[in-house]
Amino acid sequence: MPEARIAIIGGSGLYEMEGLADVHEVELDTPFGEPSDSIVLGKLEGVNVAFLPRHGRGHRISPTRLPVRANIYALKALGVERIISISAVGSLKEELRPLDMVVPDQLIDRTRQRASTFFDDNLVAHVPFADPFCTALSALLYQAAGQVCADAAVSTSTGQSRSNDAAAHLGGTYVVMEGPAFSTRAESLMYRSWGADIIGMTALPEAKLAREAEICYATLACVTDYDCWREATEAVTVEMVVANLMKNVSTSKEVLRRVIPRIPAERSCLCAAALKDAIITSSDRIPGDLKENMRPIIGKYLK
Repeated sequence: MPEARIAIIGGSGLYEMEGLADVHEVELDTPFGEPSDSIVLGKLEGVNVAFLPRHGRGHRISPTRLPVRANIYALKALGVERIISISAVGSLKEELRPLDMVVPDQLIDRTRQRASTFFDDNLVAHVPFADPFCTALSALLYQAAGQVCADAAVSTSTGQSRSNDAAAHLGGTYVVMEGPAFSTRAESLMYRSWGADIIGMTALPEAKLAREAEICYATLACVTDYDCWREATEAVTVEMVVANLMKNVSTSKEVLRRVIPRIPAERSCLCAAALKDAIITSSDRIPGDLKENMRPIIGKYLK
């Protein structure tokens, strides 16, 4: 089976990645069903990558119905060790403007209907999740985003046109809501009172499942709107989101082209050993068929 060490999960509006060479697609079935779409393998800036459109090409799958376990399992089976997620979000802070990019470092889970673990019946594990994003991968992602913004600023100062005046921000708390409807005004104000920075619908359970699979995970959150807390602006609408989404897509693609070649081959972060002391169930009590199904996730820990 072909392999890739780095994967991109494309969010709303990012259904394909131009610039991939040696492209071919693979369709995988998993113990958790089929992924959102076929996985595209190719070389980006000379590096083998896997690309998966989160909502399927054509945006067919709502946030609640995303087959996230199948997505992460399939990427793990392909040898993926790092995932960069692109996510559209609303801003909960005045200084995080539409078209800005945020590389968050924390999560608040407000989802209710999603399967969020690989470890259910007959196999129990408790992974550490205090820091839900890989700090090493997030730092590289932020550096690339900052450079794209700086280059865009230079283009503007020299009279060349550009599509936005985005800024990059490192750190911030991402509230993950269930959706598919946007927040009420009361909810939006409540999240602001908690000190949250951005709100979206897709970082969980992706980040949690990636940690269980010992995959480094970082998010480039692209701000599309001010949610509905900001009375000085109109409440968020689909038209507003889509318009800014299209502008963010080209920016995020450029960030990906910058960051992919900078990712080192070896990992020194804690993500790579998240399951080391996390599996509680004795190996001899795990059914054989379950061991086989979970081999891509727990294989190195099986006696």
